[in-house]
Amino acid sequence: MGTLVVSLDFELHWGLRDVLRVEQYRENLLGVRRAIPAMLDLFAEFGIRATWATVGFLFFESLDDLLAASPGTLPCYDDRKLDPYAALGEVGKNEAEDPFHFAPSLIRLIHATAGQELATHTFSHFYVRAAGPSLDSFRADLCAAKSVARRFGIDIKSIVFPRNEISAPHLRICAEAGIIAYRGVQTDPFIAAGNGMIHRAKRLVDHYLDLSGPCCGIPAVSDDLEMVSVPQSRFLRPYRPTVRTLEDLRLRRITSAMTFAARNDLLFHLWWHPHNFGAHTEGNLAFLRRILEHYRFLSHELNFSSRTIGEVAEAALATPKSRLACRES
Repeated sequence: MGTLVVSLDFELHWGLRDVLRVEQYRENLLGVRRAIPAMLDLFAEFGIRATWATVGFLFFESLDDLLAASPGTLPCYDDRKLDPYAALGEVGKNEAEDPFHFAPSLIRLIHATAGQELATHTFSHFYVRAAGPSLDSFRADLCAAKSVARRFGIDIKSIVFPRNEISAPHLRICAEAGIIAYRGVQTDPFIAAGNGMIHRAKRLVDHYLDLSGPCCGIPAVSDDLEMVSVPQSRFLRPYRPTVRTLEDLRLRRITSAMTFAARNDLLFHLWWHPHNFGAHTEGNLAFLRRILEHYRFLSHELNFSSRTIGEVAEAALATPKSRLACRES
């Protein structure tokens, strides 16, 4: 049976602080407050089971609570600007004062919506490929992420690594902590291509024209860990009025891949950040509705289903014949 997987990297400013100041991205970050409830309404309307990979810092009611729960072993980045703990002195006291760095009210809303999985995006938006942090600091970070989620009655089973940086030693730590699933990259031909001008241009064009194929895949179980890669297929590029004449091409690029997945019993995994919908929210929601209308058609005609990352992993682990080796370097 073909499957649609939707995942969102819920990070607010924690995922952007090394490249953008709050004032540079204020509209998008504040817009998350209206975008998330609207997305949840759409997911409920169309029966979409989505995974929300959430930075642990966002769970806290106050800065004091965050500081008290911070792990004893912190990541020591060679590049100081990557260190989120160094920025805590600039953060407000709570969600009301600082909606850019705290979001417990939104997490409760997601958790209260049927079919939604709360996963981790690490506690501190941890960069596993950056120079400096030790494996022990990642282990402590993951423990802190699971601990704060338990305060909300959430048992974390899935992880999305920030910026899709994955390594085998970090996967092993995740498995030891009871994590069974992560968003993999093995179906994305551009992920290892680098960020040079030519490769960025190819990625941009691929949103509208078929350069990489449908990028559909299957869940892959590690050959030595009880852990499943649920491979990404496509980042949902935000709506931009300046290129709205190309929107039908962008939609066709996504819906044709969904149809391919439905007909060939594969996964199509679409992902984005809530802050991508923070600006031009109505345009983004209208585009998402068109995608979900196609999902509904495929669901009726080809038994296409919607599953969370965790649900895909549980099914793969329960089906021995699906146990295909997957190695992340």
